[in-house]
Amino acid sequence: MLPELLGEIIRRVEGSEDQWPHRRDVVSCACVSKKWREIAQEMVRSPVNSGKITFPSCLKLPGPREFSNQCLIKRNKKTSTFYLYLALTPSFTDKGKFLLAARRFRTGAYTEYIISLDADDFSQGSNAYVGKLRSDFLGTNFTVYDSQPPHNGAKPSNGKASRRFASKQISPQVPAGNFEVGHVSYKFNLLKSRGPRRMISTLRCPSSSPPPPSADQNPCGVVTKMMKKPNKDGSGLTILKNKAPRWHEHLQCWCLNFHGRVTVASVKNFQLAATVDQSQPGGKGDEETVLLQFGKVGDDTFTMDYRQPLSAFQAFAICLTSFGTKLACE
Repeated sequence: MLPELLGEIIRRVEGSEDQWPHRRDVVSCACVSKKWREIAQEMVRSPVNSGKITFPSCLKLPGPREFSNQCLIKRNKKTSTFYLYLALTPSFTDKGKFLLAARRFRTGAYTEYIISLDADDFSQGSNAYVGKLRSDFLGTNFTVYDSQPPHNGAKPSNGKASRRFASKQISPQVPAGNFEVGHVSYKFNLLKSRGPRRMISTLRCPSSSPPPPSADQNPCGVVTKMMKKPNKDGSGLTILKNKAPRWHEHLQCWCLNFHGRVTVASVKNFQLAATVDQSQPGGKGDEETVLLQFGKVGDDTFTMDYRQPLSAFQAFAICLTSFGTKLACE
């Protein structure tokens, strides 16, 4: 097939189809050959511009600007495994498109969540490995690690906990290891007063800058995959804080407006908003715009809605911190 004709077909699918059953044809085209893959990547726009997830690399790019990507998290308590799906319908019972999986492991006094593209392979030496989450002894402080360098010149974190054993070197320019890209902390509730958990998250978010002028489209995962390198003053980091709920006298409970996306009351439910404007270091952000919300809709089903500047990988990692008992916070 002529490259021009193939490019026109992929461009039309990219521009008109929102749902995965049709968009998987784009992935099928990219799997035919290297040439077809290059054409497909040139046509597919990043999620920040299109709001669509096509390739695995899109999972580490910022979400949409004007709306949230709606996802579901399914939990399997027996295997301590969590599955992330992109919602294709408003129903909470439909799984949708599989995106990521995570499994909880106990390592001495610590807990780790290994995040993978493969629901059956959680080895850190696998090509499916995308990152991990590690908690402290109390389960109140978490560190997010990415399998890829967050910015040019980044070095893998030191220590046994951050190494990738038997990892496969994909490219000489991309070092193998775990790179620290964020932290999530839950505040102690020493007085055991009633109320929800309080949390704060500090992340290096993917760059949402527009593509170079010479590019007609932004190839997914080519340029904007690198994250912002924080400056010495801390700018370049995105700081998220949970929105404080209000006490409802009639219902006698703490309430947040989840706009129908959460149906079961749970201490795990939360909404995060930015506290720092990245364009103005030290300035206040839009604390009313929810960038990530997570809540329960069934015994083992939860919703996860995220938007720019967060990626699906980062949002999933933050939501994983909510699972598990936190005696020091409740």
